[in-house]
Amino acid sequence: QVQLVEPGGGWVQPGGSLRRSCVATGSIFSINDRAWYRQAPGKDRELVAGITSGGSTNYADSVKGRFTSSRDNAKNMVYLQMNSLKPEDTAVYYCNADVVDSNYYHRRYWGKGTLVTVSS
Repeated sequence: QVQLVEPGGGWVQPGGSLRRSCVATGSIFSINDRAWYRQAPGKDRELVAGITSGGSTNYADSVKGRFTSSRDNAKNMVYLQMNSLKPEDTAVYYCNADVVDSNYYHRRYWGKGTLVTVSS
């Protein structure tokens, strides 16, 4: 069974940095696009960053120039480096992946999400 595992979030002061990671575990044949989403209290879930299997990235306008996504395909890992954090970045962050498992079954998976709090 494929799972996306995200180690715990955290608290950081405005202007600070935080690095999120997400590992895909289980019987995996390949992973295509990966992404990070977030959901702030009272708001809809939104796409923060996407990264293709080849490493091409796209970002929400609100995080461009501050957040960077990368991936290590050999380790089934994806990362989100968050710099110059603002209080409005406070949200539950979710990783997402388009996975083909060892039975060649294709579906998107979600991590459970972890809270990132930006406050003084």
